[in-house]
Parts: sequence; C-alpha cells; structure tokens
Amino acid sequence: MISKDKDDKLIRIYFLICEYFEELQYYCERFSNNNNPEFTDQEIMTIYLYVIHHQGHTKIKHIYRFADDYLRLWFPKLGSYQAFSKRLNRLDGAFNRLVELLLRNYIPEDCLFDQSLLDSMPIITCSGKRQAKVAKELTDKGYCSTKSMYYYGVKLHALGFRRLGTLPHPEQILLTPASVNDITVYKQAWAQIENRTFFGDKIYMDKALNQDMIANLNSEMMTPVKAVKGMNDVIKKRLKAADDLYSTAVSKVRQPIEALFGWLIQKTEIQKASLVRSTKGLLVHTFGKLAAAFINLTFNS
Repeated sequence: MISKDKDDKLIRIYFLICEYFEELQYYCERFSNNNNPEFTDQEIMTIYLYVIHHQGHTKIKHIYRFADDYLRLWFPKLGSYQAFSKRLNRLDGAFNRLVELLLRNYIPEDCLFDQSLLDSMPIITCSGKRQAKVAKELTDKGYCSTKSMYYYGVKLHALGFRRLGTLPHPEQILLTPASVNDITVYKQAWAQIENRTFFGDKIYMDKALNQDMIANLNSEMMTPVKAVKGMNDVIKKRLKAADDLYSTAVSKVRQPIEALFGWLIQKTEIQKASLVRSTKGLLVHTFGKLAAAFINLTFNS
C-alpha cells in the first residue's frame, strides 16, 4: 500500500499526462491494428514519472517491480516487465515534448528574463576505455574536465533564466554527441538572442563574437577571465586583483546552473546511462528523467 498523500500525487500526475496527451499522442502514434491498447501510454508514462519522482527508483527494472508490487490496484492491466520496457522505449518523443511543455508552461514569476546561465554535463553510456556499442547515431567519445575522464555518451546543454537565490529555470535543453564543444552549441543555438546577458565558464568566451553581440544584439557573454598567453608578468600581476574579483563575481552568479545539474543527478541519476541498450532507450533515459525531475513545477505553480 502507498499513503493517501502519494495516492493524490499519483492521480495528479495521471491527470496531467492525460491533459497533455492530446498533443503528446502525435509523438508516439501507432500505425497498426493495436493502436488502442488496454494498458495505455498515459498509464506507462504516469508509472515511470511517479516512481522516479516520489519513490526514488531510477532503473526500469526497479520501477516495474514497484508498480507490480504496489500499483496493481491502480493499473490492473500492467503486463510483463518485457512488455512494459518495450512499450516505454516507444515513448521517447512523448517524453521529449513533455519536458518542453513543462518548462514552457510553468515559468516562475521571479525569473530574470534578461539574464541567462548556461552549462553542460555528460550523460555516460560507457567509459572511454571501452568500445561503444549503444546509440552510435547519437553518441561519441568526449572528455569531461570536471571528472577528468574520457567517456562515450552524449552531452546535455542547458540555458536557464537566472533566479536570485535559487536554481535557474531551464529555458531550453539540448542534447549533442559528447565531442561537441560547448561554445559550438552556444554559437549555433543561443548567440543570436537579443537583449540578454549570459553567464558561463571560460569555454564560452569568444572575444570577436562577444563584441559583435554587444554591437548588434545588445547581448553579452560574461565569463571568468581567461589567461592571455604571452602576457608580460608585470602586467599580469598588475591586473590580477581586478581579474580575480571579476572572475569570482561571475562564478558566483553562474554557480546555480551547476547546482541545477547536481540536483538532477541526485534526484534521477541521469548521468548514469550504462544500462541503456538502444537509441530510444537513451532518449527515454534522458528526457524521461528530466520530466520526472521537473514534474513538481506543475504542483508548485
């Protein structure tokens, strides 16, 4: 049995999914005779999101086991684990769109819409020492400086509205192969945004691009000061105090985006994708866990 409070949350998640499913259905539509199964896609999505968010189980096997043990009264048509896993992997597009809808429809009122924080984090399918065999059309080999390791997988990039004293609200989330440089994503996806101050780490600084953005878009990228090769030691020491103060201030502003990633990892173990066995499975792993993490936005709005 589960508590009445958790019963209420299960119902709320189910009704939320049903509300959105008028649109989500087009991202997981079946073109077969079995296009109206007794155990619905809405129920599968509800089980997945509920068990991750409210029970803390992140592996599909554990999610199914909890549903089989405790949610049979709610979902009497729940079939075998194999059927559940197969059906779940068909919902990658629906989870992707659900994340977009949650982030767009539940924007907190305290967002600073003229200030954005950006960063990326790895989602690891296997160590760089091994040979990658899963989702080769999405993944490749990259390097994570934070963990000082090579890995195979993808990289999750986030652009978030700054909120004072709390986690930023993601405006957009993108997925790229692990080898794609952060500044490449910034240039292609976000450097054309007008009237915006961006805060990122040193990798995002391109002096020529930044000057062009200031002149033409009234936008600017703020990063910690990057050392200039060949600078005279006397000049370097003269500038050090001011550069350190500026870098500390920028780092303090952008720290919440790192905290956001830490929160996602703690809540969903999104970085660990070593059990994924297909491209669709990797997409469900990523966007399904993001949806589970952000589902509480609907309850707190």
